[in-house]
Amino acid sequence: MWPWEHLAVGYIGYSLVVRLLARRAPGDAAVVALALGTQFPDLVDKPLAWVLGILPSGYSLGHSLFVAAPLSALVITAAWGLRRTEIGAAFAFGYLSHLPGDVFYSLLVGSDAAYSVVLWPVVPAGDSGATVNLVAKVRELFGRYVAELASGEVGTYLAVELGLFASVVALWVLDGMPPLRAAWSWLVRSKPVEETP
Repeated sequence: MWPWEHLAVGYIGYSLVVRLLARRAPGDAAVVALALGTQFPDLVDKPLAWVLGILPSGYSLGHSLFVAAPLSALVITAAWGLRRTEIGAAFAFGYLSHLPGDVFYSLLVGSDAAYSVVLWPVVPAGDSGATVNLVAKVRELFGRYVAELASGEVGTYLAVELGLFASVVALWVLDGMPPLRAAWSWLVRSKPVEETP
C-alpha cells in the first residue's frame, strides 16, 4: 500500500472507534501519533532493507506481528505512565492498521492475500537484493503505480482508491480537520496584530 492509503485506512478506523467509544472526534495530538503509526513499519523496513541492506526485505522487522504486538503494548504502557494514553493508543492503532493493509492490498490488484509479510522471521522475507537509491526506488514504484492507474485496467482498485479518498476527506472534515485546525488557530493567535493609524 502507498503511504496515503495506510493513513486513510488508519484514520477512518481510528476516528470511527473514537466516535463509537468516546462519542467525540479524535484529538489533535492523537491524530499526529496515529499518522506516525500508520507509516512506522515502512519507515523502519524500507530504509533498513533498501538503503542500508541490514534487513532482508522491505517487509520484515517493522511489519512482523512478532514485533508489532509487543511494541504496541510497550508504547501504550509508556504513554499510560506519562498520562498520554490516547496518544500511545493512537500510535498503536495506526501501526497495527498498517499490517492488514499490506496483507490484503494484494486482493485489490488480483493476487492472493500476502499473509507472509507479517510473519517474519517465522516465514522468511523475500530477499530485496542489493541496496538501492531510496529516491530512485520510490520514483520507480510510483511510476509503475501511475502507469497502472492510467492504463484503466485496475477498475476495482481505482474505485476503492477513490472511495477511500472521498471517505477519509469527508470524515476528517466532519472531525474538525485535526490537527490542521489547531495549527491554523495557533498561527492566527501568534500573528502580531497590526495597529491602524
